[in-house]
Amino acid sequence: MTVAQFNTDVADEFPKISEQLVAKAIRASGADVVGIEEGGGEIPKLARILGWRYYDVRLQIVSRLPLVDPPDGDGVYTLIEIRRGRDVAIENVHLPSDPYGPNWVRDGRTPAEVAKLERETRLPAIRTALAVARRLQRRGLVVFLTGDFNSPSFRDWTPATVGTRKFLRYPLRWPVSIAMERTGFRDSFRVVHPDPVAVPGITWPAVRTLPGVFNPTASDPLDRIDFVWSSGPARATASSIIGEPGAPGVTASTAPWPSDHRLVVSTFDVRPADPGTLVTTSARRVVRGDRVDLRWHLSGRPATRIGIAAIGRGERLVRARSIPAGAADGGVGFATGALRPGEYAAEIRGAGDDIVARYSFWVVPRGAHPAITTSRATYRVGQPLVVDIRDAPGDRWDWIGVYRRGADPLVASYISWTYTHATIDGAAALNRRTAQVTWPLAPGSYTVYLLRDDLYVQVARADFTVTR
Repeated sequence: MTVAQFNTDVADEFPKISEQLVAKAIRASGADVVGIEEGGGEIPKLARILGWRYYDVRLQIVSRLPLVDPPDGDGVYTLIEIRRGRDVAIENVHLPSDPYGPNWVRDGRTPAEVAKLERETRLPAIRTALAVARRLQRRGLVVFLTGDFNSPSFRDWTPATVGTRKFLRYPLRWPVSIAMERTGFRDSFRVVHPDPVAVPGITWPAVRTLPGVFNPTASDPLDRIDFVWSSGPARATASSIIGEPGAPGVTASTAPWPSDHRLVVSTFDVRPADPGTLVTTSARRVVRGDRVDLRWHLSGRPATRIGIAAIGRGERLVRARSIPAGAADGGVGFATGALRPGEYAAEIRGAGDDIVARYSFWVVPRGAHPAITTSRATYRVGQPLVVDIRDAPGDRWDWIGVYRRGADPLVASYISWTYTHATIDGAAALNRRTAQVTWPLAPGSYTVYLLRDDLYVQVARADFTVTR
């Protein structure tokens, strides 16, 4: 199978960057599965353009192969079905971009200062993915981890590479890449191309020829910050860089190139494994009246029924079908026209009506618009800001942004923010631990916006005030 990583930069340049151009680059890579960053809420559209049936908006993955979102995935990983009952796992990350370590090197910071920056900014952002990967590895699963790491590899910053390109001034043991290898991951590009002098594999920056878009300058350090990592029984057999025509080290090109990143793609021989007992649905956010498809797999646990339960409204199944005796996996569809909007669970139940596996999803009214409200109209300085969310898109990088009252997010600067963690119905809180940039908020009048998937496009808003 072939796995790619691509920061498409649609979020920064939307709507100038066309998903058609992104799809063209993905086709040139020959990938089966692609981890996307900065997809700007366009993951379903991108999958349709590619002609691929499978995508995951919570992980920003598009796939030619079936994806199975497991009940314990929590938006950290999903499964790729290689053949019936035999899967591999994939995680996809986008680590913080600022402050950027190679820029600190450029600006004269010491190795100790840069390493400390990495330990404090990007290393915490990868810890959850690594902890989940260890659990999956113990189950014998291949784990892929794709991402824009915004951090180079220690295998590229060696005594041999010092001075081979501008701003590479000293060897450095970049902490995130060390943590990846200590967790059992292998950098597929460096497995195939072990000499960083002969094959640097630069992925950022790329140069675009589209009018009116951002391009980095000569003061931006060149580096390899986009990766396809693997662990477990997966052997990298090929790896290459896809980018703009004429770029050094690219093996294929498309024009015009849509992103300020190049695409990295690696091919593997894999040994898939039994994923364990699970149930999942075709979507986490289901419009009332649409069909919801349930998929299930049993691994050593007997079960008799599969169905849908309404969360908070008793334990009975409101829709159910029998599981054929001896069946190991299968699928069933249910109509949702008679279901009230709210949270539901797809469940597998045993002979004693015990729950063998469950997966949460939401039914929203047709034509529903996302809405947010604050838990108070007025907060004291330092009080947590709690935002109630309803019928949200549930994309990976949906976020809550705090602005001066009535400011336009497309032109004004945010004061504080936090991600919603793909919440559809629920709450997000800004407090000393979760708020980014500024906390506490000073006295004044504010608007909090629900913004779409790393974009500055509002989908809902609410006003509040802070006083002393």
